[in-house]
Amino acid sequence: AWVHGDPRKVIYPTDSYGQFCGQKDTPNENKTILFYFNILKCASPIVLINLQCPTTQLCVSKCPDRFATYIDVQASYRYKPDQWNYFKQFCKPGFNNPRKSVAQVLRDEDCPSMIIPSRPFLKRCFPDFSTKNGVLTVANQTTFKDGRGKTRNVTDLREAANGINNVLDARSVGMKIFEDYAISWYWILIGLFIAMIVSLLFLVLLRFTAGVLFWIFIFGVIGIIGYGIWHCYWEYDHLKGIPGSDLTVYDIGFQTDFRVYLQLRQTWLAFMITLCVVEVIIILMLIFLRNRIRIAIALLKEGSRAIGYIMSTLFYPIVTFILIAICISYWAVTAVFLATSGEPVYKVMANQTLCKYANLTCDPETFNTTNVTKLCPGAQCTFAFYGGESLYHKYIFIFQLANAFVFLWLVNFAIALGQCTLAGAFASYYWASRKPADIPLWPLFSSFGRAIR
Repeated sequence: AWVHGDPRKVIYPTDSYGQFCGQKDTPNENKTILFYFNILKCASPIVLINLQCPTTQLCVSKCPDRFATYIDVQASYRYKPDQWNYFKQFCKPGFNNPRKSVAQVLRDEDCPSMIIPSRPFLKRCFPDFSTKNGVLTVANQTTFKDGRGKTRNVTDLREAANGINNVLDARSVGMKIFEDYAISWYWILIGLFIAMIVSLLFLVLLRFTAGVLFWIFIFGVIGIIGYGIWHCYWEYDHLKGIPGSDLTVYDIGFQTDFRVYLQLRQTWLAFMITLCVVEVIIILMLIFLRNRIRIAIALLKEGSRAIGYIMSTLFYPIVTFILIAICISYWAVTAVFLATSGEPVYKVMANQTLCKYANLTCDPETFNTTNVTKLCPGAQCTFAFYGGESLYHKYIFIFQLANAFVFLWLVNFAIALGQCTLAGAFASYYWASRKPADIPLWPLFSSFGRAIR
């Protein structure tokens, strides 16, 4: 993975030519956003099948901020050169021939047929949607020209945007989670620190409050279940006489909306009976196991007293946390390198589901010279994913499973190491005849050394 992987494939969007957007020391260094030539094609059902939008995708420095079509810009480029200079930044690099016929430009996809006001989202240009009086608009317009002689509604753009979102959800859920952690890591650390302080105070004070806390917890559970029983009875009585509430679950069958079952008296009756049984079981356990409960409380108090003698054990879980964090980081980084091990693979993306060349591999440099574009009008040779045909690439999935097994083994080893270390430290307390005189000077470090050895 470390030899073949390239995490840049996850960090940067990739255009139709397999080039990264925003990568340093490349022509796309200042072009960090992915632009879709014809975003309307992203509404096709083929998008979900191939996880790719069948249109040319280009890296740009900024998203368009106005409506424009290639036809209008070409017609006015002589006396409005500024419009052409703005429009051509969304064309293929190096294209500067507004005299080329519209049909040939759209056939070769030298330029998009239209541009629409957009804004970057997940490093991709999405239409700048807004609502006006409850109506969906883009730049306060409800319609736009598609550059091919038709006037379309902005709802078509929404369907296309949803198609791209489905692809992003299918391909980069893990990356979104990673980005969330990258943005909010300091809040997570603050929360962990507060939780650690509260836990330490709880353990230290446990010797004084173990009995009280235990009984508060027990009676709290009994009280909550009792309230649940009363609420279920109230709902059961409240639904009396309401039409349809006397139906059974068998009558309505399986429903995806579970709120339907809450409108039935039978549902609340079943809940009430279940809670009554649980309440009776807990009360019987308290009656017959009261001596064991006293022993449990005594053990909690003794455990807290042992922690008071070996205060360093309060901070050992930080070591376990660091070890597990290292294990998770190693697994995640290796998984990313494995997932990005491969060369760009290009496939034929066609709007026509009957195209026999659809989903076949292709070469973008020679694609326009083949017969595919004639037999399947509108077909494109676009970047699909990173992969390969070598023995290594065929077994990447097996390697991911092996990496997951390594992750599970290392995490459980770190947890077990902590358990063994703490057990050894408290054993030195347990076997000390005179406490704390007979407790070793550094019981936790001695136990850790034994566990490692």
